[in-house]
Amino acid sequence: MTVGLFIPCYVDQFYPQAGIATLQLLERLGVDVVYPPKQTCCGQPMANSGFSHLTQDCDDLITESFAEFDYVVVPSGSCALHIKDHLHSDKHPDDARHLRTKVYELVEFLTDILKVKDLKARFPHKVGVHQSCHGLRGLHLSQMSELVAPPFSKPEQLLNMVEGIELIPLSRVDECCGFGGTFCVAEEVVSAKMGKDRIADHISHGAEYITGADLSCLMHMEGILRRQKSNVKVMHIAEILNSL
Repeated sequence: MTVGLFIPCYVDQFYPQAGIATLQLLERLGVDVVYPPKQTCCGQPMANSGFSHLTQDCDDLITESFAEFDYVVVPSGSCALHIKDHLHSDKHPDDARHLRTKVYELVEFLTDILKVKDLKARFPHKVGVHQSCHGLRGLHLSQMSELVAPPFSKPEQLLNMVEGIELIPLSRVDECCGFGGTFCVAEEVVSAKMGKDRIADHISHGAEYITGADLSCLMHMEGILRRQKSNVKVMHIAEILNSL
């Protein structure tokens, strides 16, 4: 099995440690990982703003860079979902169509493809898990709380394998953080208030860290935490699962 590692542009620029942790974690689990050096943005910001016709160069580059791999792993739920649902290429239509079926967000790759049952990791802290909307409702990484159905959470399934970790309960387990990509720019007041409410839930239950599978949400909450001069930190789930 050879995996192509897609690192979203904002992760590369602002949270490279999460990309490094993803690579190290996959290699520790015996996966042959390749990082195509020409990769850039997945095109989601343009598409979400109504300019999907401007993403063609991104789509062509992704297709040309990743078509050869058995799987493509992305440490970001929103970027993974965007590629899964919207990747298209006029130059390589068949390759793009097939590539969409091979893209996995990191957590779903670990649980659904590798079927990880044991992790050699240690993180002795109180951690709150943020269920990002794309991961929850698009990738189905966890059960939606409004459904009358058995609960499950793939992120928590993996985190429970980490020695010393204490996953704290939340009053609203899958409330949106308010980021929403360009929503936080167009509706910044509403976005900020939603982020403050999401953080308050974690803090009231004693979280030392907030983790999740989407760094865009964590980045939004981190900005609010810093402005509040809070000691609570954010950390991508790959960093916790890779902690020794």
